[in-house]
Amino acid sequence: MPTVLLKPRAAIAVLLAFAAPTAAAQDLAVVSARVYPTPDAAPIEDATVWIRDGRIAAVGPRSSVKVPSGVRVIDGRGTSVTAGFWNSHVHLIKPPFHSPDEQSAATLTDALRERFTRWGFTTLFDIASLPGDARAVRARIGRGEVVGPQLLTVDMPFFPEHGTPIYVRELWQQTKAPSAEVATVAEARSRAAAQIKAGADGVKLFTGAIVGAPQGVLPMSKDIARATVAEAHAHGKPAFAHPTDKAGLDVAVDSGVDVLAHSAPDAGEWSPEFVARLKADDVALVPTLTLFDSELRREGVPEPVVKRFVDTAQQQLKAMAAGGGQILFGTDAGYIDVYDTHLEYQLMAAAGMDWRQILASLTTAPAQRFGQSALRGRLVEGFAGDLVVLRTDPRVRPDAFAEVRMTVRDGRVIYDATAPSAVPAPARD
Repeated sequence: MPTVLLKPRAAIAVLLAFAAPTAAAQDLAVVSARVYPTPDAAPIEDATVWIRDGRIAAVGPRSSVKVPSGVRVIDGRGTSVTAGFWNSHVHLIKPPFHSPDEQSAATLTDALRERFTRWGFTTLFDIASLPGDARAVRARIGRGEVVGPQLLTVDMPFFPEHGTPIYVRELWQQTKAPSAEVATVAEARSRAAAQIKAGADGVKLFTGAIVGAPQGVLPMSKDIARATVAEAHAHGKPAFAHPTDKAGLDVAVDSGVDVLAHSAPDAGEWSPEFVARLKADDVALVPTLTLFDSELRREGVPEPVVKRFVDTAQQQLKAMAAGGGQILFGTDAGYIDVYDTHLEYQLMAAAGMDWRQILASLTTAPAQRFGQSALRGRLVEGFAGDLVVLRTDPRVRPDAFAEVRMTVRDGRVIYDATAPSAVPAPARD
């Protein structure tokens, strides 16, 4: 799997060892579609995207791209085509992803299709799961047993000492997983190095862990946070942080993390000065707005409180985007049971993001952040054959990004809405 990026200012060599296609790719072409090569380029009307041997062979007006005989041709009339989507915050922690070697290939393929690839995701970043599970799923995809997206993972998270979050304690007890808490700098460095050596693509720190009454949120020691981040950076890997509140946010930023895995409504509104600091330190944000909406409603929190939390999270996203900070799309799906992405796009748009910014958060931004900008994130000749065919135009309404007709990874169709096994599309007004 690829080594992922760090901050450009860090003097760390990044090795780009990209994953090979999961199985023999089929040559195919989407013809007569509206094509968005990159978020900042004008769409190409009545265009063709041709994929050969898992790579993009040509992109351009239909009149200028001649598709050879024998290539599977997909009628793209009325559709929009973009580069494959990244979901930079998921968790492969619920069945059937625990102990995946005990699951059938069909079960894992169906779960990945129903939860992720049907929403256009050709790459997932699992940012905390039970030890070894995500790596085992990835291995089965790599062997061609399971059909699925490119999968990156941080493996097991790092919790503060006595800081296992209240909402995962039962899971940790039931599965008899080793403790994810770290008590010393030496322990943090040792485990980070061990997980990366075993195949992790980064680390995830709970710099603010929700532990319940009476403390509420327990911040991680800054020394331990810095040690964990430094070890990840020494191996050319990124560090994610779950901040929760202002104290956790301060630990995350002061320790040099690369990605804030959530907005942090408990921290209050973000000022332009704070966003400028995030940008200067090259810290990206994954908003996960649906998390706050869905979890608070599930817990029966009064509507005014839900609105206040979501509004604050949207303000943080709006400030980040206005200040030129990098936004990565992510849903926290797998922790929450909401896999449908319509609401996330709607909330992002309500926070002021336009379709180009949302598309960048799905494509070019994560490809750059995680060291794959020379291979993924754009529809240009020579890039990986990762693409999404949308039923309509995202310029008309941003949640059109959720209206997926087909998902293709490395030239292989991994979701087709017209196939008998495909999940029916949800009804929309």
